[in-house]
Amino acid sequence: MMHLGTARTAIYCWAVARHFGGKFLLRIEDTDRERSTDEATQVILDSMKWLNLDYDNQGEVVYQMKRLPRYKEVADELLAKGLAYWDYCTKEELDAMREEQRARGEKPRYDGRWRPDRAAALGLVKPEGVKPVLRFRNPDDGEVTWNDAVYGTITVANKELDDLIIMRADGIPTYNFAVVVDDADMKITHVIRGADHINNTPRQINLYRALGLEPPVFGHLPLINGPDGKKLSKRHGSVAVTEYQKAGYLPEAIFNYLARLGWGHGNMEKFSRDELARVFDLSDCSRAAARMDFKKLAWLNGQYMKEADDSRLASLVKDRIEARRGDLAKAPLDKVCGLLKSRAQTLEELADSAMVFYGPYQPVAEDIAKSLENGGREALALAVSKLEALSDWKAPEIYAALKAVCEEQGVKFGVVASPVRVIGVAAKKVPQIDQTLEIIGRETVLERLKAALA
Repeated sequence: MMHLGTARTAIYCWAVARHFGGKFLLRIEDTDRERSTDEATQVILDSMKWLNLDYDNQGEVVYQMKRLPRYKEVADELLAKGLAYWDYCTKEELDAMREEQRARGEKPRYDGRWRPDRAAALGLVKPEGVKPVLRFRNPDDGEVTWNDAVYGTITVANKELDDLIIMRADGIPTYNFAVVVDDADMKITHVIRGADHINNTPRQINLYRALGLEPPVFGHLPLINGPDGKKLSKRHGSVAVTEYQKAGYLPEAIFNYLARLGWGHGNMEKFSRDELARVFDLSDCSRAAARMDFKKLAWLNGQYMKEADDSRLASLVKDRIEARRGDLAKAPLDKVCGLLKSRAQTLEELADSAMVFYGPYQPVAEDIAKSLENGGREALALAVSKLEALSDWKAPEIYAALKAVCEEQGVKFGVVASPVRVIGVAAKKVPQIDQTLEIIGRETVLERLKAALA
Protein backbone atom coordinates (compact mmCIF):
# COMPACT_ATOMS: atom_id res chain seq x y z
CA MET A 1 0.00 0.00 0.00
CA MET A 2 1.18 3.53 -0.73
CA HIS A 3 2.27 4.91 2.63
CA LEU A 4 2.89 8.45 3.81
CA GLY A 5 6.63 8.33 3.13
CA THR A 6 6.07 7.23 -0.46
CA ALA A 7 3.44 9.93 -0.91
CA ARG A 8 5.81 12.62 0.38
CA THR A 9 8.52 11.41 -1.99
CA ALA A 10 6.05 11.56 -4.89
CA ILE A 11 5.06 15.10 -3.87
CA TYR A 12 8.70 16.22 -3.88
CA CYS A 13 9.32 14.55 -7.25
CA TRP A 14 6.24 16.31 -8.60
CA ALA A 15 7.39 19.65 -7.16
CA VAL A 16 10.88 19.38 -8.68
CA ALA A 17 9.46 18.49 -12.09
CA ARG A 18 6.93 21.33 -12.00
CA HIS A 19 9.49 23.82 -10.66
CA PHE A 20 11.87 23.20 -13.57
CA GLY A 21 9.15 22.76 -16.18
CA GLY A 22 10.14 19.12 -16.55
CA LYS A 23 8.18 15.90 -16.54
CA PHE A 24 6.94 13.90 -13.57
CA LEU A 25 6.83 10.24 -14.57
CA LEU A 26 5.18 7.27 -12.93
CA ARG A 27 6.79 3.83 -12.97
CA ILE A 28 5.42 0.72 -11.32
CA GLU A 29 8.31 -1.40 -10.05
CA ASP A 30 6.57 -4.75 -9.99
CA THR A 31 9.38 -7.30 -10.22
CA ASP A 32 8.72 -8.51 -6.66
CA ARG A 33 5.90 -10.83 -7.63
CA GLU A 34 4.78 -11.57 -4.05
CA ARG A 35 4.27 -7.93 -3.12
CA SER A 36 3.29 -6.54 -6.51
CA THR A 37 -0.39 -7.40 -6.85
CA ASP A 38 -2.98 -5.78 -9.07
CA GLU A 39 -4.65 -4.50 -5.90
CA ALA A 40 -1.45 -2.85 -4.66
CA THR A 41 -0.89 -1.23 -8.05
CA GLN A 42 -4.44 0.11 -8.10
CA VAL A 43 -3.95 1.60 -4.64
CA ILE A 44 -0.93 3.50 -5.97
CA LEU A 45 -2.89 4.80 -8.95
CA ASP A 46 -5.87 5.74 -6.77
CA SER A 47 -3.66 7.47 -4.20
CA MET A 48 -1.88 9.47 -6.89
CA LYS A 49 -5.23 10.55 -8.32
CA TRP A 50 -6.62 11.46 -4.90
CA LEU A 51 -3.57 13.61 -4.11
CA ASN A 52 -3.90 15.21 -7.55
CA LEU A 53 -0.34 14.22 -8.46
CA ASP A 54 -0.75 14.58 -12.19
CA TYR A 55 2.01 12.56 -13.83
CA ASP A 56 2.96 13.28 -17.42
CA ASN A 57 2.95 9.74 -18.79
CA GLN A 58 -0.78 9.16 -18.37
CA GLY A 59 -1.65 6.07 -20.40
CA GLU A 60 2.04 5.22 -20.73
CA VAL A 61 2.91 4.21 -17.18
CA VAL A 62 6.03 2.06 -17.20
CA TYR A 63 5.59 -1.45 -15.76
CA GLN A 64 8.87 -3.27 -15.26
CA MET A 65 7.41 -6.72 -15.90
CA LYS A 66 6.57 -5.58 -19.42
CA ARG A 67 10.21 -4.71 -20.06
CA LEU A 68 11.89 -8.07 -19.40
CA PRO A 69 13.36 -8.34 -22.93
CA ARG A 70 15.03 -4.94 -22.47
CA TYR A 71 16.64 -5.96 -19.18
CA LYS A 72 17.93 -9.16 -20.76
CA GLU A 73 19.38 -7.14 -23.63
CA VAL A 74 21.36 -4.90 -21.27
CA ALA A 75 22.38 -7.84 -19.07
CA ASP A 76 23.75 -9.63 -22.15
CA GLU A 77 25.70 -6.47 -22.99
CA LEU A 78 27.36 -6.48 -19.56
CA LEU A 79 28.02 -10.20 -19.84
CA ALA A 80 29.69 -9.76 -23.23
CA LYS A 81 31.93 -7.01 -21.84
CA GLY A 82 33.04 -9.17 -18.93
CA LEU A 83 31.27 -6.86 -16.51
CA ALA A 84 28.82 -9.53 -15.36
CA TYR A 85 29.11 -13.27 -14.71
CA TRP A 86 27.02 -16.29 -13.79
CA ASP A 87 27.02 -17.35 -10.16
CA TYR A 88 26.09 -20.96 -9.37
CA CYS A 89 26.13 -20.74 -5.56
CA THR A 90 23.22 -22.47 -3.87
CA LYS A 91 21.33 -20.87 -1.01
CA GLU A 92 22.99 -23.27 1.40
CA GLU A 93 26.44 -22.30 0.14
CA LEU A 94 25.67 -18.60 0.52
CA ASP A 95 24.37 -19.14 4.06
CA ALA A 96 27.50 -21.10 5.00
CA MET A 97 29.70 -18.40 3.44
CA ARG A 98 28.11 -15.69 5.55
CA GLU A 99 28.25 -17.74 8.74
CA GLU A 100 31.98 -18.28 8.26
CA GLN A 101 32.49 -14.56 7.67
CA ARG A 102 30.57 -13.66 10.81
CA ALA A 103 32.62 -16.17 12.79
CA ARG A 104 35.77 -14.39 11.61
CA GLY A 105 34.29 -11.03 12.57
CA GLU A 106 33.89 -9.95 8.97
CA LYS A 107 31.02 -8.21 7.25
CA PRO A 108 28.86 -10.91 5.60
CA ARG A 109 28.95 -10.52 1.85
CA TYR A 110 29.34 -12.48 -1.36
CA ASP A 111 33.02 -13.37 -1.81
CA GLY A 112 33.10 -13.33 -5.62
CA ARG A 113 34.03 -17.00 -5.92
CA TRP A 114 32.28 -17.41 -9.28
CA ARG A 115 34.09 -14.53 -10.92
CA PRO A 116 35.63 -16.24 -13.98
CA ASP A 117 39.23 -15.76 -12.84
CA ARG A 118 38.54 -16.89 -9.28
CA ALA A 119 36.33 -19.79 -10.32
CA ALA A 120 39.15 -21.05 -12.57
CA ALA A 121 41.71 -20.66 -9.79
CA LEU A 122 39.45 -22.52 -7.35
CA GLY A 123 38.69 -25.21 -9.90
CA LEU A 124 34.94 -24.65 -9.64
CA VAL A 125 32.78 -26.68 -12.00
CA LYS A 126 29.26 -25.71 -12.98
CA PRO A 127 26.96 -27.91 -10.90
CA GLU A 128 24.15 -29.84 -12.52
CA GLY A 129 20.59 -28.70 -11.84
CA VAL A 130 21.51 -25.28 -10.43
CA LYS A 131 20.07 -22.25 -12.21
CA PRO A 132 22.60 -19.44 -11.91
CA VAL A 133 22.00 -15.82 -11.09
CA LEU A 134 23.78 -13.05 -12.97
CA ARG A 135 26.02 -10.80 -10.89
CA PHE A 136 27.54 -7.44 -11.77
CA ARG A 137 31.32 -7.37 -11.37
CA ASN A 138 31.77 -4.38 -9.11
CA PRO A 139 35.10 -2.52 -9.37
CA ASP A 140 37.63 -3.67 -6.77
CA ASP A 141 39.35 -0.35 -6.21
CA GLY A 142 38.52 3.33 -6.08
CA GLU A 143 35.55 5.17 -4.71
CA VAL A 144 32.07 6.22 -5.69
CA THR A 145 31.31 9.87 -4.97
CA TRP A 146 28.17 11.81 -5.69
CA ASN A 147 26.78 15.18 -4.67
CA ASP A 148 23.50 14.30 -3.03
CA ALA A 149 20.86 17.00 -3.52
CA VAL A 150 19.90 16.73 0.16
CA TYR A 151 22.90 15.31 2.05
CA GLY A 152 25.72 16.87 0.06
CA THR A 153 28.86 14.94 -0.92
CA ILE A 154 28.78 11.21 -0.14
CA THR A 155 31.69 8.84 -0.82
CA VAL A 156 31.71 5.05 -0.61
CA ALA A 157 34.78 2.85 -1.22
CA ASN A 158 34.25 0.14 -3.85
CA LYS A 159 35.83 -2.43 -1.53
CA GLU A 160 32.75 -2.00 0.68
CA LEU A 161 30.52 -3.22 -2.13
CA ASP A 162 30.13 -6.82 -3.22
CA ASP A 163 28.98 -8.10 -6.60
CA LEU A 164 25.25 -7.58 -6.59
CA ILE A 165 22.80 -9.86 -8.35
CA ILE A 166 21.29 -8.10 -11.35
CA MET A 167 19.24 -10.98 -12.82
CA ARG A 168 17.61 -13.68 -10.74
CA ALA A 169 17.66 -17.32 -11.75
CA ASP A 170 14.13 -16.95 -13.17
CA GLY A 171 15.23 -14.14 -15.49
CA ILE A 172 13.57 -11.38 -13.47
CA PRO A 173 15.83 -8.36 -12.86
CA THR A 174 16.57 -7.10 -9.38
CA TYR A 175 15.61 -3.62 -8.25
CA ASN A 176 19.06 -2.06 -8.51
CA PHE A 177 19.54 -3.22 -12.08
CA ALA A 178 16.04 -2.60 -13.41
CA VAL A 179 15.86 1.00 -12.19
CA VAL A 180 19.18 1.90 -13.79
CA VAL A 181 17.99 0.60 -17.17
CA ASP A 182 14.62 2.30 -16.71
CA ASP A 183 16.05 5.64 -15.63
CA ALA A 184 18.41 5.68 -18.60
CA ASP A 185 15.66 4.77 -21.07
CA MET A 186 13.19 7.24 -19.54
CA LYS A 187 15.84 10.01 -19.56
CA ILE A 188 15.43 10.61 -15.83
CA THR A 189 17.45 13.59 -14.62
CA HIS A 190 16.55 13.51 -10.91
CA VAL A 191 16.01 10.47 -8.69
CA ILE A 192 14.42 11.46 -5.37
CA ARG A 193 13.81 8.72 -2.82
CA GLY A 194 14.09 7.77 0.84
CA ALA A 195 17.39 7.78 2.70
CA ASP A 196 17.08 4.01 3.11
CA HIS A 197 18.19 3.84 -0.55
CA ILE A 198 21.55 5.54 0.03
CA ASN A 199 23.27 2.16 0.19
CA ASN A 200 21.89 1.34 -3.25
CA THR A 201 23.18 4.48 -4.90
CA PRO A 202 26.92 3.64 -5.22
CA ARG A 203 26.01 0.27 -6.74
CA GLN A 204 23.72 1.95 -9.25
CA ILE A 205 26.30 4.59 -10.11
CA ASN A 206 28.79 1.82 -10.89
CA LEU A 207 26.19 0.23 -13.15
CA TYR A 208 25.65 3.52 -14.95
CA ARG A 209 29.39 3.86 -15.53
CA ALA A 210 29.70 0.27 -16.72
CA LEU A 211 27.03 1.04 -19.32
CA GLY A 212 28.74 4.27 -20.34
CA LEU A 213 25.90 6.38 -18.97
CA GLU A 214 25.86 9.60 -16.95
CA PRO A 215 24.15 9.07 -13.58
CA PRO A 216 21.20 11.33 -12.71
CA VAL A 217 21.07 13.70 -9.75
CA PHE A 218 20.29 11.75 -6.59
CA GLY A 219 18.42 13.25 -3.65
CA HIS A 220 17.72 11.17 -0.57
CA LEU A 221 15.04 12.13 1.92
CA PRO A 222 15.24 11.39 5.66
CA LEU A 223 12.59 8.97 6.80
CA ILE A 224 9.41 9.97 8.60
CA ASN A 225 9.24 9.02 12.27
CA GLY A 226 6.29 8.76 14.58
CA PRO A 227 5.68 11.30 17.38
CA ASP A 228 7.94 9.20 19.63
CA GLY A 229 10.90 9.59 17.29
CA LYS A 230 10.81 5.96 16.16
CA LYS A 231 10.27 4.86 12.57
CA LEU A 232 6.69 5.48 11.51
CA SER A 233 4.72 2.25 11.59
CA LYS A 234 1.24 0.91 12.18
CA ARG A 235 1.69 1.20 15.93
CA HIS A 236 1.48 4.98 15.49
CA GLY A 237 -1.81 4.71 13.60
CA SER A 238 -2.60 4.72 9.92
CA VAL A 239 0.39 4.95 7.59
CA ALA A 240 -1.35 4.23 4.27
CA VAL A 241 -2.59 7.21 2.26
CA THR A 242 -5.92 5.49 1.59
CA GLU A 243 -6.59 5.26 5.33
CA TYR A 244 -6.46 9.05 5.61
CA GLN A 245 -8.90 9.34 2.75
CA LYS A 246 -11.24 6.97 4.59
CA ALA A 247 -10.75 8.88 7.83
CA GLY A 248 -12.07 12.03 6.18
CA TYR A 249 -8.99 14.08 5.42
CA LEU A 250 -8.95 16.35 2.40
CA PRO A 251 -6.26 15.62 -0.20
CA GLU A 252 -5.00 19.21 -0.22
CA ALA A 253 -4.40 19.02 3.54
CA ILE A 254 -2.44 15.77 3.26
CA PHE A 255 -0.50 17.23 0.32
CA ASN A 256 0.31 20.40 2.27
CA TYR A 257 1.22 18.60 5.48
CA LEU A 258 3.48 16.00 3.86
CA ALA A 259 5.22 18.64 1.75
CA ARG A 260 5.98 20.62 4.90
CA LEU A 261 7.15 17.50 6.76
CA GLY A 262 10.92 17.79 6.35
CA TRP A 263 10.98 20.80 4.03
CA GLY A 264 10.59 24.49 4.68
CA HIS A 265 10.67 27.81 2.88
CA GLY A 266 10.58 30.94 5.01
CA ASN A 267 7.38 31.13 7.02
CA MET A 268 5.30 29.08 4.60
CA GLU A 269 2.99 26.77 6.55
CA LYS A 270 -0.17 26.62 4.47
CA PHE A 271 0.21 26.74 0.72
CA SER A 272 -1.26 25.59 -2.56
CA ARG A 273 0.23 23.11 -4.99
CA ASP A 274 1.22 25.92 -7.35
CA GLU A 275 2.94 27.82 -4.56
CA LEU A 276 4.93 24.71 -3.63
CA ALA A 277 6.03 24.16 -7.22
CA ARG A 278 7.12 27.79 -7.50
CA VAL A 279 9.49 27.78 -4.50
CA PHE A 280 10.47 24.15 -3.98
CA ASP A 281 14.16 23.31 -3.80
CA LEU A 282 15.67 20.08 -2.53
CA SER A 283 18.37 22.06 -0.73
CA ASP A 284 15.66 23.27 1.66
CA CYS A 285 14.98 19.71 2.82
CA SER A 286 16.14 18.80 6.30
CA ARG A 287 18.74 16.10 6.78
CA ALA A 288 17.10 15.03 10.03
CA ALA A 289 14.16 12.64 10.20
CA ALA A 290 10.78 14.37 10.37
CA ARG A 291 8.22 13.58 13.05
CA MET A 292 4.55 13.09 12.39
CA ASP A 293 2.34 15.38 14.44
CA PHE A 294 -1.16 14.00 14.09
CA LYS A 295 -2.72 16.88 16.04
CA LYS A 296 -1.17 19.41 13.68
CA LEU A 297 -2.35 17.39 10.68
CA ALA A 298 -5.90 17.39 12.06
CA TRP A 299 -5.70 21.14 12.71
CA LEU A 300 -4.46 21.81 9.18
CA ASN A 301 -7.23 19.66 7.74
CA GLY A 302 -9.70 21.68 9.79
CA GLN A 303 -8.38 24.88 8.21
CA TYR A 304 -8.92 23.44 4.74
CA MET A 305 -12.39 22.26 5.78
CA LYS A 306 -13.35 25.81 6.75
CA GLU A 307 -12.27 27.11 3.33
CA ALA A 308 -13.81 24.28 1.31
CA ASP A 309 -16.81 24.90 -0.93
CA ASP A 310 -20.04 23.79 0.75
CA SER A 311 -21.23 21.85 -2.28
CA ARG A 312 -17.92 20.00 -2.51
CA LEU A 313 -18.09 19.06 1.17
CA ALA A 314 -21.65 17.85 0.65
CA SER A 315 -20.52 15.53 -2.14
CA LEU A 316 -17.70 14.19 0.04
CA VAL A 317 -19.76 13.66 3.18
CA LYS A 318 -22.92 12.29 1.56
CA ASP A 319 -21.86 8.63 1.61
CA ARG A 320 -20.66 8.95 5.20
CA ILE A 321 -24.06 10.20 6.35
CA GLU A 322 -25.82 7.43 4.44
CA ALA A 323 -23.50 4.92 6.10
CA ARG A 324 -24.84 6.26 9.41
CA ARG A 325 -28.39 5.65 8.16
CA GLY A 326 -29.07 9.35 7.88
CA ASP A 327 -32.11 10.57 5.93
CA LEU A 328 -30.69 13.12 3.49
CA ALA A 329 -34.17 14.29 2.53
CA LYS A 330 -34.55 16.08 5.85
CA ALA A 331 -32.30 19.05 5.11
CA PRO A 332 -30.20 20.54 2.28
CA LEU A 333 -26.75 19.03 2.74
CA ASP A 334 -24.75 21.94 1.36
CA LYS A 335 -26.32 24.29 3.91
CA VAL A 336 -25.67 21.83 6.72
CA CYS A 337 -22.02 21.57 5.67
CA GLY A 338 -21.72 25.35 5.53
CA LEU A 339 -23.08 25.60 9.07
CA LEU A 340 -20.98 22.85 10.61
CA LYS A 341 -17.68 22.82 8.70
CA SER A 342 -15.87 25.33 10.92
CA ARG A 343 -16.33 22.99 13.89
CA ALA A 344 -15.07 19.81 12.20
CA GLN A 345 -11.50 18.72 11.55
CA THR A 346 -12.38 15.77 9.30
CA LEU A 347 -15.23 14.65 7.08
CA GLU A 348 -16.00 11.94 9.63
CA GLU A 349 -16.48 14.58 12.33
CA LEU A 350 -18.63 16.57 9.94
CA ALA A 351 -20.79 13.51 9.25
CA ASP A 352 -21.16 12.84 12.97
CA SER A 353 -22.29 16.40 13.73
CA ALA A 354 -24.61 16.44 10.70
CA MET A 355 -26.61 13.57 12.12
CA VAL A 356 -28.48 16.05 14.31
CA PHE A 357 -30.20 17.01 11.05
CA TYR A 358 -30.43 13.59 9.42
CA GLY A 359 -30.74 11.14 12.27
CA PRO A 360 -33.93 10.16 14.12
CA TYR A 361 -35.52 12.87 16.28
CA GLN A 362 -34.83 11.72 19.83
CA PRO A 363 -35.34 14.46 22.41
CA VAL A 364 -34.38 13.62 25.99
CA ALA A 365 -37.29 14.03 28.43
CA GLU A 366 -35.00 14.98 31.30
CA ASP A 367 -33.32 17.70 29.24
CA ILE A 368 -36.70 19.05 28.12
CA ALA A 369 -38.02 19.23 31.68
CA LYS A 370 -34.91 21.05 32.87
CA SER A 371 -35.04 23.55 30.01
CA LEU A 372 -38.64 24.48 30.85
CA GLU A 373 -37.78 25.42 34.45
CA ASN A 374 -37.15 28.95 35.72
CA GLY A 375 -39.23 30.74 33.12
CA GLY A 376 -38.31 28.46 30.25
CA ARG A 377 -41.90 27.35 29.59
CA GLU A 378 -43.17 30.90 29.43
CA ALA A 379 -40.30 31.96 27.19
CA LEU A 380 -40.91 29.01 24.88
CA ALA A 381 -44.64 29.78 24.61
CA LEU A 382 -43.94 33.36 23.59
CA ALA A 383 -41.22 32.19 21.21
CA VAL A 384 -43.68 29.89 19.47
CA SER A 385 -46.13 32.71 18.87
CA LYS A 386 -43.44 35.00 17.52
CA LEU A 387 -41.94 32.31 15.31
CA GLU A 388 -45.37 31.45 13.94
CA ALA A 389 -45.87 35.06 12.97
CA LEU A 390 -42.69 35.27 10.90
CA SER A 391 -43.33 35.93 7.23
CA ASP A 392 -39.80 34.89 6.28
CA TRP A 393 -38.18 31.83 7.89
CA LYS A 394 -34.61 33.07 7.73
CA ALA A 395 -31.88 33.12 10.37
CA PRO A 396 -31.90 36.91 10.99
CA GLU A 397 -35.68 36.94 11.47
CA ILE A 398 -35.56 33.85 13.72
CA TYR A 399 -32.85 35.42 15.86
CA ALA A 400 -34.79 38.67 16.12
CA ALA A 401 -37.90 36.79 17.28
CA LEU A 402 -35.99 34.96 20.02
CA LYS A 403 -34.27 38.17 21.08
CA ALA A 404 -37.65 39.90 21.30
CA VAL A 405 -38.78 37.22 23.79
CA CYS A 406 -35.80 38.05 26.01
CA GLU A 407 -36.58 41.78 25.91
CA GLU A 408 -40.30 41.36 26.63
CA GLN A 409 -39.80 38.92 29.48
CA GLY A 410 -36.56 40.37 30.81
CA VAL A 411 -34.64 37.09 30.62
CA LYS A 412 -31.26 36.09 29.29
CA PHE A 413 -31.01 34.60 25.81
CA GLY A 414 -30.25 31.15 27.21
CA VAL A 415 -33.65 30.96 28.91
CA VAL A 416 -35.42 30.89 25.55
CA ALA A 417 -32.61 29.32 23.49
CA SER A 418 -32.27 26.29 25.76
CA PRO A 419 -35.81 24.87 25.33
CA VAL A 420 -35.83 25.81 21.64
CA ARG A 421 -32.58 23.86 21.21
CA VAL A 422 -33.31 20.71 23.22
CA ILE A 423 -36.86 20.48 21.84
CA GLY A 424 -36.59 21.94 18.36
CA VAL A 425 -33.26 20.32 17.56
CA ALA A 426 -32.94 17.55 20.19
CA ALA A 427 -29.31 18.42 20.85
CA LYS A 428 -27.37 19.69 23.85
CA LYS A 429 -25.10 21.78 21.67
CA VAL A 430 -25.62 23.28 18.24
CA PRO A 431 -23.88 26.01 16.25
CA GLN A 432 -25.89 29.19 15.66
CA ILE A 433 -29.42 28.36 16.82
CA ASP A 434 -31.03 30.69 14.27
CA GLN A 435 -29.25 29.09 11.31
CA THR A 436 -29.94 25.62 12.68
CA LEU A 437 -33.68 26.30 12.94
CA GLU A 438 -33.74 27.77 9.44
CA ILE A 439 -32.26 24.59 8.00
CA ILE A 440 -34.57 22.26 9.95
CA GLY A 441 -37.56 24.20 8.61
CA ARG A 442 -40.58 26.10 9.94
CA GLU A 443 -43.12 23.26 10.03
CA THR A 444 -40.84 20.75 11.72
CA VAL A 445 -39.59 23.21 14.34
CA LEU A 446 -43.03 24.56 15.27
CA GLU A 447 -44.53 21.08 15.40
CA ARG A 448 -41.85 19.96 17.87
CA LEU A 449 -42.08 23.06 20.04
CA LYS A 450 -45.90 22.95 20.25
CA ALA A 451 -45.87 19.29 21.17
CA ALA A 452 -43.68 20.04 24.17
CA LEU A 453 -46.09 22.74 25.38
CA ALA A 454 -49.18 20.59 25.01
